[in-house]
Order: sequence, then C-alpha cells, then structure tokens
Amino acid sequence: MYDQARGDILFVILYSVVMAMALLSGCYLLFSKTNAFVPDITPPRRLRRWTGVFLASVAVNQVWCMRLFFLSSNEDIMMADLVGGLIQSVTILPVAIVVLLAMLQDRRRPLWPFAMMIAPAVSGMAACVVSRSDALYPVIYAYDLPLIIAIITYMVRASRQYGRWLRDNYADLEHKEIWRSLIVLAIILLAFIVNEFCDKAPVYEYAMLGVTATLICYLLWRVETLSDLSTPVNDVEEDGDCKLPPTDCQLTPAEDDDLPLSFRNTIERLLKQNCEEPQLYLQHDISITQLAKQIGTNRTYLSKYFALLGITYNSYINGLRIRHFIKICHEATASHQPMTTKQLAYQSGFRSYSTFNAAFKQSMGMTATEWMHSMAG
Repeated sequence: MYDQARGDILFVILYSVVMAMALLSGCYLLFSKTNAFVPDITPPRRLRRWTGVFLASVAVNQVWCMRLFFLSSNEDIMMADLVGGLIQSVTILPVAIVVLLAMLQDRRRPLWPFAMMIAPAVSGMAACVVSRSDALYPVIYAYDLPLIIAIITYMVRASRQYGRWLRDNYADLEHKEIWRSLIVLAIILLAFIVNEFCDKAPVYEYAMLGVTATLICYLLWRVETLSDLSTPVNDVEEDGDCKLPPTDCQLTPAEDDDLPLSFRNTIERLLKQNCEEPQLYLQHDISITQLAKQIGTNRTYLSKYFALLGITYNSYINGLRIRHFIKICHEATASHQPMTTKQLAYQSGFRSYSTFNAAFKQSMGMTATEWMHSMAG
C-alpha cells in the first residue's frame, strides 16, 4: 500500500513537470519575440504562434486530467474522462493539424476539409458527454485510426510537393526541409493512438509522459530551427528591368511550350555573365527570385529556362558549386596547400557538409573522399 502511494506521488510529480513544460514552452513561443536557441534564425511567425497555442492546449488538457487523481467516484472519474476527451478533440487535434500545415510555407492550404474530417469524432465525443456514457468509444476509436492515417498520408504528399518547391526556389535547403520532422511527429502521434487502445497500466502512463515531454521538446526545437520563408518567391518582378528581347519579355506563363531559341540563349548568356563569372553561386541562401533580379530577368522566365533543361534551381546552383570545388581542389593540390574536404566544401558555397556530400555523389557518382583518393592515385 505504501509503495503504491509513493508511486502515485511520483507520477503526479512527473505529470506536473510535463504540464509545466508545456505551459512554459507555449508561453515562450506566444510572447517571446526573440529566438533564445538559434539567434541567427528567424522562425515563421505563423508556425511559432500556432505551436504556442498547441502547447498551451496540451497544458490545459493536462490540468483538466490532473483532477482525475483526486476523484474517488467511478461516475465522476468517467464523466471527467469524457469531458477531457471532448476538450482534446476540439483543441489538440485541430491545432496539431494547423501546426503541421504551417510548416509548409509554399502556400496556404484550406482548413475546411480537415474540419469536416474531425467533425464526426467531435460529435461522437459530445454525444458521450451528453449521454454520460462511453458506449460510443469503440466507434470513435475505430474512426480515429483511419482519420490519423489519412492526415499522415496527406502530409506525406504535401511535404513531397513542398520539397519540390524548395528545390525550385532555393539554393540552400538547410533549416528549410521538414520531411524528417513529419516522420518524427507521425511516430509520436501513432504512439498516442496505440496508447488509446492499450490497457492503462502504469508502464503505459509513464511511457506517455515521456512521449509527451519528447513532443514538447521536439516541437520547440523544430520551430526555433526552421527558417521563415515568407518572402514571396512567387512574385514576378516588374518587366521593365527585363534584359530579354522585347518579344520574349511579352511571353506569358502559359506559353511553356515551343519557347523561342532567343529566349534560352539570352537567359544562358545572362546567367554566365551575372552568376557564373562573378561566382554569385557562392553566396549563401540566394533564392531564384534574388538571382533573377540580379541577372536582370524575373522568376517566371528563369523557372521556364531551368524546366527546359530538365533541372531544378537547386541542382543548377549546386552543380556550379561542385565545379568550383573541383577547381579549387586541383589548385590546392598543385600548390601543395593542405586543405580538408570540408574546408573546400565551405569555400565552394555549401553551408552543410552533409548537403555537399549528397550533391557531390549525385553529380559525380562517388563521394568527395573517394574522388579525392582517385585523383591522388
């Protein structure tokens, strides 16, 4: 009896710690205007705000569930559990979906389809509260599982579209990609679902406290390390500064087929004169819109040009960086100057060594280390 009471006290303490973590993290994201973790990164305001709301919702639900520890009547416990389930269905799940969508910064996506998907679960929980019975719980659980799977499937497809958008518009993808985050969040979400179908043994209760704490920490880290991409890369600059021939400058976005040869030759010349020769590709985080403005055209025409070549903007910039790496590597070898592969990669415009390795292997068919060994041999 004494061991059980001590275990209950320990669980309440850990539960309170997790609740405080959620509340403090939510308040920090909602009210702090600085990034205390990665000061040189500006996270998306919308994502930061909604993640703060989500963590505050987690704290509110934790507070409500705390009262279960102090109820003795089975009827009161069941009613508190029913109301808590209803609160979760109208707060945590909808806000979690908004948080996931806010990570995708290519465009705003409509929320009404998700509201319609969640509505049956919310209605079922409301019916349970009104009837003061958990008889509908099996039906609700049976609906929740395909609902979560549908949401995860949608996010996987949306994140793939988002990845293609990133490669079409940005040279450096560090602090921009989210697919790893979606995998982690999907695993955590599935852990919560599995817990709903499991017997509430103490081991599961402690495990879910750990999962909740992990979710709080991971979301806080994810928000603070994701760069804000709110600059409208899809905006087309004024055509008055366009250096294309007048006939090409009059092209519309719908004219993607059979573009004149003068269009391609002019873009190629502008890129060579204003990007390749001055080594503009060595600049970090240059977007396709910034490059288009720098060379004297606009994003629409530049995107058409890369599409005609069958490449993305990201592969174009990284290809130039790989060529630059090979050039300075030969120069360092000829002058007997000791340089590491990582140093040469950073001098070639890459901000991440892992990104450099992936780009080099894709371009050359081998790793940079293997290539350098073959060159030395």
